Amino acid sequence: MHRLFEPLGYTVTAKPYPLDEHYPEWGESDYFTVTLTATLRLSELLTHLYVLIPVLDAEKHYWIGEDEVEKLLRFGEGWLGRHPERDFITRRYLKHKRLVSAALAQLTEEDAPDLDAAEEEHAQEEAEIENHLSLHELRLGAVLAVLKNSGAHRVLDLGCGEGRLLQLLLAEKSFTQIVGMDVSHRALVVAGERLHLEQLPPMQRQRVQLIQGALTYRDQRLAGYDAAAVVEVIEHLDPPRLAAFERVLFEFARPSLVVCTTPNAEYNVNFTDLPAGRFRHKDHRFEWTRAEFQAWAGGLAERFGYSLRCLPVGPEDPKLGAPTQMGIFTR
Repeated sequence: MHRLFEPLGYTVTAKPYPLDEHYPEWGESDYFTVTLTATLRLSELLTHLYVLIPVLDAEKHYWIGEDEVEKLLRFGEGWLGRHPERDFITRRYLKHKRLVSAALAQLTEEDAPDLDAAEEEHAQEEAEIENHLSLHELRLGAVLAVLKNSGAHRVLDLGCGEGRLLQLLLAEKSFTQIVGMDVSHRALVVAGERLHLEQLPPMQRQRVQLIQGALTYRDQRLAGYDAAAVVEVIEHLDPPRLAAFERVLFEFARPSLVVCTTPNAEYNVNFTDLPAGRFRHKDHRFEWTRAEFQAWAGGLAERFGYSLRCLPVGPEDPKLGAPTQMGIFTR
């Protein structure tokens, strides 16, 4: 239950029952009262239940044919392709090797949406707006300094994009294990080329790993690391999905250090090429003021047992602060 529903943002509780209350030595029955708690659209809840209840039951009492693959893909659209238990769910749902292979092939395609053109456009837009200040380099340098000073050895770069921070991390011998994760397959391909993974000596190659995944789904691969960097990522998430991201990182992965950067919306008036009222990227879902970011970060720190420092990154305006705000969470 936890493996299936928690990556989708649910809180799961399950109450077991004795086989017979009068004979506790007989042990527990096969029945539970299960409560799922989440805030989401009813249509999403119904698609999750349609797929996952047969997975839990694992006893489909009717013929499983080609139409079952179509049903699985239709009801799993938008979430199953990115679920960390995708293969397990598909096998249990279909119970047929040939159909499972066909479904997984299509789910893999779904899991790599065509974001390439949009990403390139957004990167170009960022460069045009921020280039004169070299803000991207300043951000990466600030994050790298925090990671180095922390003494971390095993580091996650979440939303690693095309691998610019990974390149800096790989150059530092103190980082013995480096993992970059992104939802875009093409971004990971570019990151691999930037890092020259195929040409690295074996010892160097073993230090770095690129994985595909979404930050709003619980992922066991992220557990056990000293530190995580989340550089200019949260503003690309829809606000209702932030709660899932928070639990994935701060509750489940739970590194000792998290470094998170995001734009300071107050500073935007200093970008002459940015029309009033517009975000720095077309893909940004929000941009926070310093007070908004500090309120969000402070709530996270209190809820998940971290201490927090908020620092400016980049040239500071006396009234508007710096263009980038950075939160450093430690426990």
